[in-house]
Amino acid sequence: MLWEALGAARDLGRVHDIAAVLIRYGFGDLVQRLGMANALERAGKALHLKGPPHAVRLEPAERVRQALEELGPTFVKLGQILATRADLFPPEWIVEFGKLQDAAPAVPFDAIRAQIAEDLGEAPEAVFAELDTLPLAAASLAQVHRARLADGTPVVLKVRRPGIRPVIEADLRLLGRLAEIMEAEAPDLRRYRPREVVREFAHSLRRELDFSAEGRNAERIAASFADHPEIVVPRIHWQWTGERLNVQDWIDGIPGRSVAVLGAGFDRRLLARRGADAVLKMMLEDGFFHADPHQGNVFYLPDNRLAFIDFGMVGRLPEVRRYEVAQLMHGLVDRDAGAVAEVLLNWSGGADGDGDALHAEIERFVDDYHGVALKELDFGAMLGDVVTMLREHGLALPPDLALMIKAFITLEGLGRQLDPDFDIAGEAAPFLKKVLLAHHAPAAIAGRGWRGLVAAVDMLAGLPRDFGRLLRTARRGSLRVEVDVPPLKAFGERLDRAASRLTMGIVTAALIVGSSIALTVDRGDSVSLIGLFGFVGAVLGGLWVLVSVWRGGR
Repeated sequence: MLWEALGAARDLGRVHDIAAVLIRYGFGDLVQRLGMANALERAGKALHLKGPPHAVRLEPAERVRQALEELGPTFVKLGQILATRADLFPPEWIVEFGKLQDAAPAVPFDAIRAQIAEDLGEAPEAVFAELDTLPLAAASLAQVHRARLADGTPVVLKVRRPGIRPVIEADLRLLGRLAEIMEAEAPDLRRYRPREVVREFAHSLRRELDFSAEGRNAERIAASFADHPEIVVPRIHWQWTGERLNVQDWIDGIPGRSVAVLGAGFDRRLLARRGADAVLKMMLEDGFFHADPHQGNVFYLPDNRLAFIDFGMVGRLPEVRRYEVAQLMHGLVDRDAGAVAEVLLNWSGGADGDGDALHAEIERFVDDYHGVALKELDFGAMLGDVVTMLREHGLALPPDLALMIKAFITLEGLGRQLDPDFDIAGEAAPFLKKVLLAHHAPAAIAGRGWRGLVAAVDMLAGLPRDFGRLLRTARRGSLRVEVDVPPLKAFGERLDRAASRLTMGIVTAALIVGSSIALTVDRGDSVSLIGLFGFVGAVLGGLWVLVSVWRGGR
C-alpha cells in the first residue's frame, strides 16, 4: 500500500492533492487500487470530491490531460514526455498530451532579484547596462528576461523559479512510488511500463533543472556546426551561467511560428532544406541532437540562416542505433521482412505476444512500402505505422528512439510549413547511406572484430577463476538458486491472508465457546470476569475478520 511505501510524512499533503484531483476527474477506482485513499483515511485527511461537472463526460484522454494540467508543472512536463511515446499510447492520447502547454504566471522580478544577485556574485546592475524586469516568457521551470551587457551585447537571462527544485523532487519521489505500485497492483497498466517512463522522465527533468547542462549541450552542438555558418547556436556566457541561471546571446530573428511574415529576402525551400540537414546531421552523424525542434525553438535569420535555441532536452543515438535506423529504411526498400523484423525486435527488447503474428504483420508492413524509392518514402506515415504496429503487439521503443521519432515528425511538419513539397526522406537518404558505408568500412569492421576477440579472450581467461569460485561456494553450502514467479508470490500472499483470517475465526469461535462455558459455571466473580473478557476478545476478533474480508473485497 502507498502508506507503507511513502515511509515519510513529508509527502502526505502532496498525496492528498494528487488523490483529490484524480477523483475529481473520475479516476476514483485508480486511487483505490493504488491505496492512496487508505493512506489518507489513516492520516485523517478527507478527500474533496467536488470537481468540474463536465469531467465525467469527457473522453479518458482529455480527462487525463486536464488532470495533469491541474496537478502542476511536474505533471505537465510528464505529459509532454508521454507525447513522445506513440509506441505506448494511441493517436488520440498523443494528440491530447501534445496540447499540454508549459506556461505559468511570471514571478515578480523583486522576488527573483536576490537569487540572480547570488548567482552572478554581485548586483545585476553591476553586470548589465540594461535589464528588463518584465519577462519575455514564463514557463513552469524558468522565465526569460532581456538584458544588455556593459559592452552593449544583447543577451537573455534564463532564471530558474525560486524553490522549484524541492517541489519537483517531492513529485518525482511520489511518481516513482506510484509507478512501483501500479506495476505491482494493476496488471493491466504494466504494458505502459510506468517505472521505465518515470525513470526516463526523472532523468530528463533533472537535466532540465540544471541550466549549466543546457549550456554544455548548446556548446557541444555549436562545435559540431563550426564549419556551417548557416546554422547559429547562441553563445553561452559562462562567467554568469550556473545551475539556476543561464546567460546567452540574444537571437534577433523571426520565430518559427511566424513563417507567414517571412519576406522576399528569404528562400523558404532553402530554409526547409537547411533545417532538415542540420537536424539529420545531429541525429545520424553526431548522435547528439536537439530533441524538441518545435516552432518556438527555431528562428529564421537574414541570409537564409537558422538559429536553434533551448537545448534543455536533447537526445543521444549511439552508433549501433544509427545503423539500425539505416538498416530499417533499406530493409523497407529492399522488401527484406527479416531485416525489418530483426531491427524492430531489437528496438522493443523482444516480443511479449505471438511472434508469428508479429512477423506476419511485419510482412504486410514491408509489402506496403515495396517498390518505393527511399527518397519517396513518407517518413511521417511510415514511422507512425511502425509505432502503431509495436503498440498493438505490446512492444515499446527505447527512450532514445522515441525522442528521435518525435523529432523526425516535428521536423517534417516544420519543413512542410516552409515548403509544401518538402521531402524529408529525400534529405535523409544521403545521411542514411553514409551511416551504412561507415558501418561496413574495413576499419570499422576490423575495430568491431578486434573488440569482440578481446572480449572473448577475456571471458575464456576468466573461466577457470569463475568456475573455482562456483565450486568453493557449493562446498560451503552457500550456493542458492532463486526463482521469482510474481503470480505465485501474489497467490502465496493471498493464501497467507486467508490462513490468517481462518486462524482468527477459529480463535474467535473458541473464545465464544470457552467464555460461554465459563459463564455457566458458578464458581465466583473471577470466572465470570474471565468469561466476560473472553466475549470482548471474541467481538474484537470477529470485527477484525469482517474488516479484513471487506477490505480484501475492495
